[in-house]
Amino acid sequence: MKQHIVRYALGFVVLLVLLGHAAKFYEFGFINRLDAIIYDTKVRLTMPQSGDDRVVILDIDEKSLGEIGRWPWGRDRVSQLVRKLFDEYGIALLGFDVVFAEPDESSGLKVLDELARNQLKDNAPFQSALQPLRSQLDHDGRFVETLKGRPVILGYYFSGHSDGVSSGALPPPVLPEGSFTGRNIPFTVWANYGGNLAEFQKAALSGGHFNPLVDFDGISRRVPLLAEYKGAYYEALSLAMVRALIGQPKVVPWFPEDHWFSSKGYQGMEAIDLPTAHGTLRIPVDENIAALIPYRGYQGSFRYISIADILADRIKPGELKGKIALIGTTAPGLLDLRATPVGEAYPGVEIHANLITGMLDGTIKLKPPYVLGAEVVILLLSGAVMVMLLPLLSPLRATLASLIVLLFILTVNMVFWQYGNLVLPLGSSLLMVLALFALNMSYGYFVESRTKRQFTELFGQYVPPELVEEMSRDPEAYSMEGRKAELSVLFSDIRGFTTISEGLGPDELTHLMNEYLSAMTEVVRRNRGTLDKYIGDAIMAFWGAPVADAQHARLAVVTALQMQAALPAVNKAFAAKGWPEIRIGVGVNTGDMTVGDMGSQVRKAYTVMGDAVNLGSRLEGITKQYGVGILVGESTRKVIKDIVFREVDRVQVKGKEEPVAIYEPIGPEGEVGKGMLEELKLWNQTLRHYRAQDWDQAEVALLNLSRLAPERALYGKYMERVAHLRKEPPEPDWKGVWKFETK
Repeated sequence: MKQHIVRYALGFVVLLVLLGHAAKFYEFGFINRLDAIIYDTKVRLTMPQSGDDRVVILDIDEKSLGEIGRWPWGRDRVSQLVRKLFDEYGIALLGFDVVFAEPDESSGLKVLDELARNQLKDNAPFQSALQPLRSQLDHDGRFVETLKGRPVILGYYFSGHSDGVSSGALPPPVLPEGSFTGRNIPFTVWANYGGNLAEFQKAALSGGHFNPLVDFDGISRRVPLLAEYKGAYYEALSLAMVRALIGQPKVVPWFPEDHWFSSKGYQGMEAIDLPTAHGTLRIPVDENIAALIPYRGYQGSFRYISIADILADRIKPGELKGKIALIGTTAPGLLDLRATPVGEAYPGVEIHANLITGMLDGTIKLKPPYVLGAEVVILLLSGAVMVMLLPLLSPLRATLASLIVLLFILTVNMVFWQYGNLVLPLGSSLLMVLALFALNMSYGYFVESRTKRQFTELFGQYVPPELVEEMSRDPEAYSMEGRKAELSVLFSDIRGFTTISEGLGPDELTHLMNEYLSAMTEVVRRNRGTLDKYIGDAIMAFWGAPVADAQHARLAVVTALQMQAALPAVNKAFAAKGWPEIRIGVGVNTGDMTVGDMGSQVRKAYTVMGDAVNLGSRLEGITKQYGVGILVGESTRKVIKDIVFREVDRVQVKGKEEPVAIYEPIGPEGEVGKGMLEELKLWNQTLRHYRAQDWDQAEVALLNLSRLAPERALYGKYMERVAHLRKEPPEPDWKGVWKFETK
């Protein structure tokens, strides 16, 4: 984990930054915009795409304006419409998404009254004719009489302009000033209003504002069900209509602390309760006491009826019986079109229709203040998992893990949305997954790729590419600093190289050496060896560093055998070019060595040093003394169990006091023929006679071995040694050790 500390640190920084936004310590506008886009998308994907037969919209449309005249119409025409709707069509409730803010003077009554007071005040016939006409020409009075006793909810608007002037009258507030004393609730606060004429508002059953909240991006997603004006609280048109429909129950704020929590620290208001005879209708609200508009579909999801058709009796009476009717406009010139998640020019009246249906059906989404905590928890848990997990995985697995976390977050969010009616923000979580994935992939690409390049530069000239790849996965575990370790070293050398070089021109010798060294180096790399250096025609390699390998001794011996096995193919290629045949000697030894980057300030190399290294070099040097291609040290032989060896001698090489046994590897067990095994058995008997100074028996055995394998130079060498020892016998306690005075 140590090598990933930077990635962990960067990952936690990303997570903490996003947690700060989720906890509202600060806010990023682009995340808020992303959350808004996601919310709108979820609305469009999950809305039922159907209206509600209980609600109908009576439209002041272009057709109505064409047949009846421009808006506003005379109050006599509006009175006629209201009476027709209730008395002939039998609607249950009527709401106006328009304001009657000014007196209706279209009848001319005001002019007639002025004449009656001035120019015609003494004209008795005029005065007597005016009185019976007054009730007919008083359109506002007729409208007041029409409103009385009928369930009509008038609409009005609030304004936030502090320099504005209020007009008209407000209905009584549903909650008086001081209802929320001691609670810090961020209500929507308005500065002034535009209401209906006082006599209209007094005659109507109730009134409600039709102000949606316009979010930062200009989209209407919420309507404040309770809005504050001068300390009192006023209801929305949709809430007023629902209350009127169920008997005008009292508005009761619902605080979870009054029911679930003993602590008074959480003061969030999460719903509005409307107690009825059959239970309580609970309407969820957000932190601003606004309801999220439960859009049922695109424009036209509810039934629209042109008011022109109502007044012209083109609608069958039974079609509207018992309906909740909303009078509003879709005519572009009347400026009641709003940008919403389901349309850029959505009629405001249909917003109220959606809210009424949502309140009655319980489909309004919840977004209480505690969703902030839920978002923080989800973000923290999923983020911590990704921060700790991704640095440990390969790119493919990191991608799969990120997709799993992403799907988990999306699934949880949609389950809460669809089945719990709960709105959880998603933008921070999505950005967290993408940011952590991008961070880890970028870090892996740029930083770890640089690490791999550095490893390639440091070790690539010594170590096979697959080992460089293995090392780069855990770079902290590898270093070129000097250390002591048990390793295996190999030296190889061309026999008679001086003679060969003298017989070739410079270009030919260069090509010969390049081809030979390439072939032998490939064998070393194939067996996970670390190439130390070329020393003229000699090759030095070792195993067990920089990548530890418990099989380092066996791999070194297998490499020696494969180098000898590769020579026939090399010599065949050389013969085709007219080059001389080459033979090599290989020495292998195992033991404690110092390994690291060694050299001077001018030049350094990753190499091994120590007595065990020197012995390996000596073994390569004396292979020609025995006529064998490979010699390995006693310590190498002891740790290898699956290769057949021939013990060659016990020697004391120059520079060492302690004698060592030396061996020739024959081949892997199971691949050595029966004839060779019999030869080795006879050879071991010969060695026993030799070391017992039984020269006669040794000589006889050597003669038999020479006849058995006349190509084996080793037996001839021992014949010469036996003849020498007959003449100059060793000490009686001689252990069969042969001492070399040269390297």
